[in-house]
Amino acid sequence: MILGVVALCVYLVDQIAKLLVVAHLYEGQQIQVLGQLLQFHFVKNAGAAFSIGTGSTWIFSIVGVGVLGFVIWYAPRIRSMAWAVLFGLLLGGLLGNLTDRLFREPGFGVGHVVDFLQIPVLPAIFNLADVAIVSSMVLFLLLTLRGVGLDGRHAPDSDVEPESEPGSEPVAGVPVSDEPVADGPAADEPTGEPISKQPIANQHDKPQS
Repeated sequence: MILGVVALCVYLVDQIAKLLVVAHLYEGQQIQVLGQLLQFHFVKNAGAAFSIGTGSTWIFSIVGVGVLGFVIWYAPRIRSMAWAVLFGLLLGGLLGNLTDRLFREPGFGVGHVVDFLQIPVLPAIFNLADVAIVSSMVLFLLLTLRGVGLDGRHAPDSDVEPESEPGSEPVAGVPVSDEPVADGPAADEPTGEPISKQPIANQHDKPQS
């Protein structure tokens, strides 16, 4: 449920933003939004995210369909809210860019993606779908480092030693012997055999001559 809601929100926001950009800006136009920190720069990208791999649009279309199918197939196994948000961001971003590649000019499967966001720290121009995809990757790293599974449980720490049973710890100052303990009866326990009692000769009882 959460995965679907996040994916739908990302997809709608991305597509609405692209429609507004195409309707109100011409290709190559630049508008400063927050000075040099954020600009709208309308370009059409034939490659992958951040204008990578231009000229191989059909390859990215096939890869996008494959990843999209994997996410949909894997989604029912997710029981964690954080992982659901992650896959929702990834699914929405993939759908947003895949829609452009399938239905925009110059043709089906080779359409150009609408990019319009530019910041000084990145040389490439991107869109909101790219932001969602990158955000899902960052969230993936955080969840993996924290050991959060798809069910929301934390993985057990393998460095923690198991607790010893009460009474099994050696007492300080008492040496521990590694020799095996004999199975026979203890020295101070009776064996059950009769003990012969012979009279002890008296020194003063000498034989008479």
